[in-house]
Amino acid sequence: MTYLMDVNVLLAAIWKEHPQHGRADQWLAGKALATCPIAELGFLRISTLPKGPFRSDMSAARQLLEGFLENWKPQFVNDDLPALHSKPANSDQVTDFYLADIAGKNGMKLATFDTGISHPAVENIR
Repeated sequence: MTYLMDVNVLLAAIWKEHPQHGRADQWLAGKALATCPIAELGFLRISTLPKGPFRSDMSAARQLLEGFLENWKPQFVNDDLPALHSKPANSDQVTDFYLADIAGKNGMKLATFDTGISHPAVENIR
């Protein structure tokens, strides 16, 4: 099984300061991984938020992401599903369901720490 990484998985895997870093690191070992533009952009956005937990500059965040991608060599999946093909029930589910739908479309599971996503293509990291 290949796992499309949610933004929260990328953050936890890359940032050693993240409270879930150890869990992410253990879970990722030996897995076939994938990433996509939304997950990568989400990582960069949250990593560089001035009031966020990491407060990185863009150059450093890009270098961290690049290093992770070079090390783990995840498959790259395009975000090529029309937005209206995903059917979230509310605004909180829009991105989560879209990522899960992308994973499902590609025969993958969306790996996430978010336990609130009820979708057949989601696998929660415990």
